Amino acid sequence: MDSVLLSLVGFAVVMYVTPGPNNVMVAASAANHGIRATMPHMFGIACGFSGMLVVVCGGLGSALLGLPWLLPAFRWVGAAWLIVLAWKIATSPPPGEGGRGRVLGFFGAMAFQWINPKAWLIAVAAAGEYLSLQQSLLLQLARIFLVFLAVGMPCLMVWAFIGSGARRLLRSPARVRVFNVAMGMLLIVSVLPVLFEDW
Repeated sequence: MDSVLLSLVGFAVVMYVTPGPNNVMVAASAANHGIRATMPHMFGIACGFSGMLVVVCGGLGSALLGLPWLLPAFRWVGAAWLIVLAWKIATSPPPGEGGRGRVLGFFGAMAFQWINPKAWLIAVAAAGEYLSLQQSLLLQLARIFLVFLAVGMPCLMVWAFIGSGARRLLRSPARVRVFNVAMGMLLIVSVLPVLFEDW
């Protein structure tokens, strides 16, 4: 395995495993609905984020960097949507009480990547770090796509197991409500470092 590929795999693992909006939403979904119901959400993240990386690294990233006001605008729109999602997570009823709520499915999770502020920062960083003028752009984009696709599910499963483990501890509706509020707050906290970069 060459050093660039090894570095890209390490980068992908760190980006997927560290706390962020995707991970918090997966943990909350697994806690409230179980791992099996959360699987389409996780596949949507892995496919959507890998596809977004290819588009950004293939040219959209340089266009965004050429318009300095556009990337912060994406961040703030994404942050506003994350606050809405955090509210929905925090106020969702416990399973069996007022319905089980909706699980974010495959296509919803794919679309979410385009407004996820952390995903944009990772994509722009990957474009700057892992593209070279000495190699075929198509091969480099394929490598980035395949690495992030392959690494995504195992890393997201870590968060699904965390949520599933929490589910076993959440035996009462009151505990589920506390957990949901904590996950909603964690989702908001996970986006703050991205927003503070603009100041």
